[in-house]
Parts: sequence; structure tokens; C-alpha cells
Amino acid sequence: MIRATVFDLDNTLTDFMKMKADAVSAAIDGMIDAGLNLPRATLQARIDAIYASKGLEYQQVFDDLLEAHAGHIDPKIHASGIVAYRKVRAAMVLYPHVQLTLLELAKRGVRLGVVSDAPRAQVWQRLCSLGLQHVFDAVVAFDDTRQRKPDPAPFREVLARLGARPEETLMVGDWAERDVVGGKSLGMRTVFARYGDTFRTVSSGADYDIDDVFELVGIVDRLNGRAGPPPRDPAPLPEGAAPTPTGRKHG
Repeated sequence: MIRATVFDLDNTLTDFMKMKADAVSAAIDGMIDAGLNLPRATLQARIDAIYASKGLEYQQVFDDLLEAHAGHIDPKIHASGIVAYRKVRAAMVLYPHVQLTLLELAKRGVRLGVVSDAPRAQVWQRLCSLGLQHVFDAVVAFDDTRQRKPDPAPFREVLARLGARPEETLMVGDWAERDVVGGKSLGMRTVFARYGDTFRTVSSGADYDIDDVFELVGIVDRLNGRAGPPPRDPAPLPEGAAPTPTGRKHG
């Protein structure tokens, strides 16, 4: 019986990598327009190097960039980059069918959680910008355990907050080495969000691979002994047609 489903946030509910790339590109244009005299390709390479060194959640990337270039931070250039970045970040969107999937799971009485390696402030900013701040029963960020996936601590914490046992919980994520390995370490059933995979993963090791988040509804229904999920399109199926099977089971 599945009583809870836990989601990674970035590249599972929202296309974080696309948003990040678009926001950085906008920031580069903003800084150049404000007078930063460096080629665009050079700026991109330097920003990429800072993120590679300090992580994609690092918040002072433009400070480091300008300090390294000129030995000081020009406030006009700095502000231009930040404002351009934030405008794009605010426009982040959900993957297709996320809202529908969360609604269908909630209608079935499945408790919903998020576990993320991002800092708490960034997690809640993203959830609020996506209109999901009231959807989840439990949200666990890096600050809550000070441990990153696949360490069992954040998974254990989200299970405790959901009041769910590992064997009755699905863990859904795009990063096999963190989301799948971490979930399995506690006995959670795991689902690999192949649609968000940025590592060209060949074998996820998950119990299920999905190419669309809505496939979760079918997985939950089958595990809970229910009929198949409703069609993604709200229009009814043709008379006599059967729903397409969803979710690929491994092992």
C-alpha cells in the first residue's frame, strides 16, 4: 500500500537546469548592457567555473565574478545582473502534468512530501513561485538535517514528518546516485524521473522509470489495487478504448 509520495524538487517538479541557464544568460546580457567589458563567452565560462567550484546554489556568483575581474564590485553592473537573473528565475515553470499528478495523488489520500539538497530559503522561494506552497504535507531542505542525499538523514526526516513507513512511500527523483540510492537505503520504493535526467543515465537502479510524471498515478493505483488512472487529456476515452499502461517496472 502506498500512503505517501516524496519528490525531489529541481529537475523533478520543475526544469531547474533550463531555468538556471536562461537566468545566467539574462544576467550576462544585463551586465554587458550595464558596461561590463568582457566577451559573452568569457563571462559564461567564468560563471560556470564558479558554480562548478561552489555549487549551483551559491548566491554570490556575480560578486566573485566582478571581484576577480576588476578587484571591486561595480554596483550598477552587479545590480543589473541580479535583476535580470531574478526576472527569469521568477518565471520558472512546472514540468507538464505536475499539477494534475499532485491533484490526483491527493485525491487518493496520498500524503505528499519534498526532499531537496537546496537551502531552505531557496526551496520555499521556488515552491511559492510555482504556486505549490500549500500542496505538500512535509518539506525537507538541506538546513533541516545538514546532510545531502544520498545520506539517509533527509529521507528519514521527511518520512517522520509525513508519518509514513519507508515501504509504503514512493521516492521520486531525477538523480539516480542521490534520489534512488538514498531512498533505497531506507527501504523506500523508488521512481526515476527520466524526463529530468541530465546525466544520460543508462540504468537508474530504481523500481520504476517514468518518462512523464503522470505515470506515478498509474503506479500508485496498481500498487494500491485500484483501476488505472484517468486519461491525461480531460476528454473521455473513445468507447471501448483501454487506458495506456504507465510506468515501467524493473526487476
